[in-house]
Amino acid sequence: MIKKILSMKGIKKIFPGVVALSGVNLELEKGQVLGLLGENGAGKSTLMKILAGSYKPDGGEIYLAEQKVEIQDVNHAKELGISIIYQELSLCPNLTVAENIYAFQEPTRFGLIDDQKMIAMTQNLFKELDIDISPTAMVKDLSISNQQMVEIAKALSTNPKIIIMDEPTSALSSKETEKLFTIIQKYKNEGASMIYITHRMEEIFAITDSISVLRDGQYIGTVATEKTTSEELIKMMVGREMNQVYPNKDFHYVKDEKLLEIKNYRKEKYFYDVSFFVRPGEIVGLYGLMGSGRTEIAKGIFGIIKKESGHMYMKGKEIKVKDPFQAIEHNIAFVTEDRKNEGLVLSAGVYENVTMANLGRFLNKFRMIDKEKEVEVTSQHIKDLRIKTPTFYQTVNKLSGGNQQKIVLAKWFEIDPEVLILDEPTRGIDVGAKYEIYKLMIELARKGVGIIIISSDLPEILNVSDRLLVINEKRIIAELDPKQTTQEEIMTHIIGRGDRHGQTKELA
Repeated sequence: MIKKILSMKGIKKIFPGVVALSGVNLELEKGQVLGLLGENGAGKSTLMKILAGSYKPDGGEIYLAEQKVEIQDVNHAKELGISIIYQELSLCPNLTVAENIYAFQEPTRFGLIDDQKMIAMTQNLFKELDIDISPTAMVKDLSISNQQMVEIAKALSTNPKIIIMDEPTSALSSKETEKLFTIIQKYKNEGASMIYITHRMEEIFAITDSISVLRDGQYIGTVATEKTTSEELIKMMVGREMNQVYPNKDFHYVKDEKLLEIKNYRKEKYFYDVSFFVRPGEIVGLYGLMGSGRTEIAKGIFGIIKKESGHMYMKGKEIKVKDPFQAIEHNIAFVTEDRKNEGLVLSAGVYENVTMANLGRFLNKFRMIDKEKEVEVTSQHIKDLRIKTPTFYQTVNKLSGGNQQKIVLAKWFEIDPEVLILDEPTRGIDVGAKYEIYKLMIELARKGVGIIIISSDLPEILNVSDRLLVINEKRIIAELDPKQTTQEEIMTHIIGRGDRHGQTKELA
């Protein structure tokens, strides 16, 4: 019986100006869940795209069940039993769920696509996976989390032998993550093998059997999950000890001054009677489960969602924000959770994305864009955020998800905001880069910027916030001191044993 289902030996990949992979090895056994760790730009996604047929390697060999193969393209990989769930969603928004899942493999009848059979096949697949989504729903009408579940179902629809999951839970709620883990266990028990990429240590220890680590395009090693620690894995990833996950904030915000204040914001179905403020230099955390209204509140402040009633004040003066352009005029910046569709122009270069929110700064005396100045400013952001890109002109769709997120951050840092709203700013970013982003947040706060951070990572929100607002059912239901509360207390408020009527106590 063949136990080793996959061997990748000495895999090399070179892009213009950068060596992405330098002789990487990877092995996978039948029925194994292998975690794949590494910082952004370490080569994880590139290695998996080679295995899935999206890229051709520049060197090395691949063996499936001890037979050497040369994977020609994505379709060939699928024929070999390899399926991938990409970090970035790849669904067609204007097609139905069923059409997306069975694209290019549609059942036919009399030479025509059999829609009813395709819907029935999708229903059977969803029943098997315990997914409650209509097969006839348009993908564009689904939430990001439901789109992710469709992406997962699509990858599993071909009954693959090897399943690659690249940050599969980045858009999922805790309940949906548990459902995914149940699916993984089911397929593992049936003999399928999985490669699981994530930056979330708790997931690595919950679901994997072994863990392989890449760093700077090189293979560092593989360890048994039960015999390692997060500290050892971080050291393997970054090449050094990381004694601190969260930097210290060694100053305090101005207590007696309100920078931004929201009063009685309301938009039917989106948010109700939202009132809060942020002080200069203060970091206010918004926490709620997916669908609670946390992102909608942020979009309401930034003018993406139009409020029906309520008032906004900047430094005590009422302001009108009817759209994002007015928000930017008032020095309010918003880093979206959906970087691909809302935060970037994927076909544009790095420098173009970094400077697009503040192009007026880069006009010369002839009212022409000064590209030299754009590149100079972009260079500093690349250095500060450790963005891995071969050139300033590289189109951002060629970069890893983590580096794309850093470019979104750089874009908004560039407008020199007074208020910065961050929606899941560290999603899909490695532990070293997270620390750098936390430091940047603290430096901005030190300069007097008011920061609102939304995060589904409870330890993160507790450690970086000065005050914490708990969101549930489209309302603020509690205001807590992160230094004096626990994860359990926060969840108690959310599930209904705490105050459900929005009565909050202002913290000193």
